[in-house]
Amino acid sequence: MKTKLYKPSDSSIAYSVGTTLDRFIKIKQNEFSFASGELSQILRDIALAAKIVNRETNRAGLANIGGAFGQTNVQGEEQQKLDVIANIRFTRALTKGGEVCAVVSEEDDEVIDLQNGSGKYVVAIDPLDGSSNIDVNISIGTIFSIYRRVTPVGSPIQPEDIMQPGNQQVAAGYVLYGSSTMLVYTTGHGVNGFTYEPSLGEFFLSHPNMCAPKGGDIYSINEGTSNLFEPGLKKYIELCKERQFSARYIGSLVADFHRNLLKGGIYIYPATSKSPKGKLRLLYEANALAFIAEQAGGMATDGYGRILDIKPTSLHQRTPLYIGSPDMVVEAENFLKASLEKVAEK
Repeated sequence: MKTKLYKPSDSSIAYSVGTTLDRFIKIKQNEFSFASGELSQILRDIALAAKIVNRETNRAGLANIGGAFGQTNVQGEEQQKLDVIANIRFTRALTKGGEVCAVVSEEDDEVIDLQNGSGKYVVAIDPLDGSSNIDVNISIGTIFSIYRRVTPVGSPIQPEDIMQPGNQQVAAGYVLYGSSTMLVYTTGHGVNGFTYEPSLGEFFLSHPNMCAPKGGDIYSINEGTSNLFEPGLKKYIELCKERQFSARYIGSLVADFHRNLLKGGIYIYPATSKSPKGKLRLLYEANALAFIAEQAGGMATDGYGRILDIKPTSLHQRTPLYIGSPDMVVEAENFLKASLEKVAEK
């Protein structure tokens, strides 16, 4: 029998479509020092649910699934129909995957116990961040965070399995549903981004080894509440204006963070006199993005200390967030601390 060595086809006839998410996960599986396929499966389950949610968001106007659902979540925020749909899709995918024992979701008051005695992982998730923007066709996203449970497998879920600081995350990521759909994630070995190819139904590696610029000229903050800002933050924003930085604020956390991660900038959702503890949720928003930011060379703080070192005390705990290019985050933090020192001296 005659054989011949394989040679790549002529690129002018059949170009390479690239590396799929599934293949990339398999290649990188040896980086999971304590895993034996479970974490890889969770990432695949999240990717599958993201494809379904992507389909739902793309046909929201035609299928009459935009707009308010008529209920509020635990945050007191009006739920959108797509909030509910996305929550069901991700919870169902993680349940059927069989590797997760519990889910913490923005849309549920309590921990969702999946009754999976063999599950080694806990997932914290914001199923559809910025969902109110869907009615005006603005980018929205999903944010997820993965922890390894600390109590013995097979035992009932305990608070210590859930209330872990962000520095205990084993993986985190986000999905951006925009002009193209992207899944970006880290397992503590850098950050990689994958773009969805709908005709093939696959995520392909499009942004390998993502790195945040050290500095930037974009600041993202809702200046409509500037009268409630801390004095130090007001001074920092004035400095940004003096330097003629660009103000870019979509009002969709994932979209704002993603842009600044690629182009360089700082995203700020601060504490205010009205909301002294901030408004973003620590477990399923700030922790995940902080892990990604640090793995990409960026920085994330609450204005005074590292986000990933905060020990959670409640399920839906809120926090201020300063995140993005490290030079900008450090400078903003310095303004806050200097202002606080002046107050202390008086």
